[in-house]
Amino acid sequence: MRILKVEPGAKAYEKDIENTLESLQQEVGGGLIQPLYMGDGTILCCNDDGKLLGMEMNRRFGRDIICGPFFVVGDGGEDFVSLTDEQMNTYMELFGDPEQFAAYEPDAQPRAWLISF
Repeated sequence: MRILKVEPGAKAYEKDIENTLESLQQEVGGGLIQPLYMGDGTILCCNDDGKLLGMEMNRRFGRDIICGPFFVVGDGGEDFVSLTDEQMNTYMELFGDPEQFAAYEPDAQPRAWLISF
C-alpha cells in the first residue's frame, strides 16, 4: 500500500507498506492509531497518544500540532488503500517540508475537556 510518511524534522516521503495492523502501528511509533478523516478520500493516521508520550512535534494540522510520526493513506471505505498520484502530490505539498517550532508550543500540550450539566 502506498502512503505518504511524515516524520518529525524530516522531509515527507512516499513509502510502500503492508496493510496489516502491525505495519500501521509501526508507522506511527507503536500503540493506538488515531485516524483523522480528511474529507477528500484520504485519512491522516497518527499515534493517539503522541502528545501524552512526549513524542517530538511534527507538523501543524489546523489549530493543533501532531506529535510523532504519521502517514496519509487513501480511504477505501472499510479498508485503507494506496494514495493516488493526485492525493500524493496534494499532501506532499502540504506536509513535504519539516516545520520549525518554538521551545514551548501550547498546541503541542495534551488537553482534556470537561463538560458538566
